[in-house]
This record gives sequence, C-alpha cells and structure tokens, in this order.
Amino acid sequence: MSMPDYERALYYTLWGQWDELLLLMVRTQDDMLSKKIHLFLNSYHYESDQEKVILSHDNLLDYVDHAMYQETQMTQEKVHPF
Repeated sequence: MSMPDYERALYYTLWGQWDELLLLMVRTQDDMLSKKIHLFLNSYHYESDQEKVILSHDNLLDYVDHAMYQETQMTQEKVHPF
C-alpha cells in the first residue's frame, strides 16, 4: 500500500470528488480502504438519514488517518530501527 492512496482518499473525500473516490476504491490494493469508501459512497447516495451519512464519512476519515499514521510509523522504523 502506498501513501498516495491514503492522501488521495483524504483529498477526494474532503473536496467532494466522488468520481475520483470511486476510481480509487476500485484501484487501491487496501481492501479495508476500498470497503470504507464503498460504504461512504453508498450511504451518501442512498441513505436518507443524514446522521448515517456523516457517520460513514467520519469512519472513512478515521480509517485514512489511522492508516496514514501506521504507514508513517512503518517507514520510520525502516529508517531508524532503534
């Protein structure tokens, strides 16, 4: 998994670029990211309860934040093993 996928997901989500987010969902190698994007887009287009849309949006952003943090930690461990 590359950091640009997470950065793209964050950018597309914050700027409402749903078509690009859909393409990222299909192309990413991160199955969890793909699922979170899928749940958000499905909720955004078909859910009538605004709170559920906001919750799925927040879940996607939380996952992206977590994944970016983990990716950064792994990169730092490779550079500085101690």
